[in-house]
Amino acid sequence: MNDDATTVVADLEAGIGTLTRLASASVDATVVVVEPTLRSIDVARRAVAVADEQRQGRVVVVANKVSDDDDRARIREAFGDRALVVVPDDPAVDAADRLGVSPVDHEPGAPAVAALESLVEALGLAS
Repeated sequence: MNDDATTVVADLEAGIGTLTRLASASVDATVVVVEPTLRSIDVARRAVAVADEQRQGRVVVVANKVSDDDDRARIREAFGDRALVVVPDDPAVDAADRLGVSPVDHEPGAPAVAALESLVEALGLAS
């Protein structure tokens, strides 16, 4: 993914519209963020399907705001053997947001920060 020493990360609008307009095989990896709600899981399933159909690289699912084992199980069931990074519901993220700073700067040891560091590894971007 990082063959030319250039990494571009794009935060696209929620939903599948942008994914459907990307050229086939134009990306190395697609990160699909899902919250443990039925609506979010439904949209994320469609996004994964589009990414697969468009051959938009490896798909990594990020389960965001996971509160408990039931949330984790619901998302794992929906996405099977897909690469999954679980980001717990973490008050440190809200606190950083209220302060207008990054959670990494506010509380680098927070569980959500550690989870996002594992996303970097899952994408093969760790140095």
